[in-house]
Amino acid sequence: MSFELKGVYAPIPTPFVDGKIAFDKLESNLDNWLGSKLEGLVVLGSNGEFVLLSSEEKIQLITFVCQKAKGRKPVIAGTGAESTAETIYLSHQAAAAGVDAVLVVTPHYYKGSMSDKALKQFYLDVAESSPVPVILYNMPGNTGINLSYKLVAELAQHPNIMGIKDSGGNIVQIAEVIRNTSSDFAVFAGSASFLYTSLALGAKGGTLALANVFPNECAEVQELFEAGKWEESKALQLRLLESNAAVTARFGIAGLKAALDMLGYYGGDPRLPLLPLGDVERAELRVILTRTQFVTNLS
Repeated sequence: MSFELKGVYAPIPTPFVDGKIAFDKLESNLDNWLGSKLEGLVVLGSNGEFVLLSSEEKIQLITFVCQKAKGRKPVIAGTGAESTAETIYLSHQAAAAGVDAVLVVTPHYYKGSMSDKALKQFYLDVAESSPVPVILYNMPGNTGINLSYKLVAELAQHPNIMGIKDSGGNIVQIAEVIRNTSSDFAVFAGSASFLYTSLALGAKGGTLALANVFPNECAEVQELFEAGKWEESKALQLRLLESNAAVTARFGIAGLKAALDMLGYYGGDPRLPLLPLGDVERAELRVILTRTQFVTNLS
């Protein structure tokens, strides 16, 4: 494969104005991310509110980001859907738009029927059809389904399945995936909270919500680690923990978007039914970001 999956990626939020995708706001944000130390971008990850977008909106968004990022940074698109047919359709559309790989979350509405056998067939069908490499996406916090390391190891043998983004936070499971797959299979941390630990075990990088807010700092965790400056890398990892928790588990997508507003990007409101942060929460978030960044001039 000519595309190597490594480094730190930002799963970019989708900006909305009056409930519609604000492409002008997105363009401004992209200028900042594309000029940063980030390795690449993920469009239509969980932070992109992909479940709240129509298929047409998804294709428009992927196409816009690919056109903007062309020749500058790789782009990965989330194409996972509840049906195999829709996932394959979106993967073909994403490939035509110019993505380097597709990120495919587990189907989960009929979670009681999503056995290892069903999930294996789903991913193999997608991998066989996709014109670009497939990255597995384990997101049990949202889907209620966990991809076991044994299933991941089986799927990793397919030549068009190149890696996994694991957002589960189970470091033992991540270690088992790394131990049971070849060095060509890229394991990505799905949160900045366990990037350093994952790198120490042999992960190739991470796709991190916090990388939208602190792109250079997140990238520097890996940069320092790979330079053998482990204490500096660990110190930076620890410094980022509080803000990471704030824009993920604590305040969610609304918190991530509020943080972007405070740091000179455009965040705006999430799409309904998700609600924006209230004033009290925004004040708490501003204090947390200030502690992490050691500055006081937040918007």
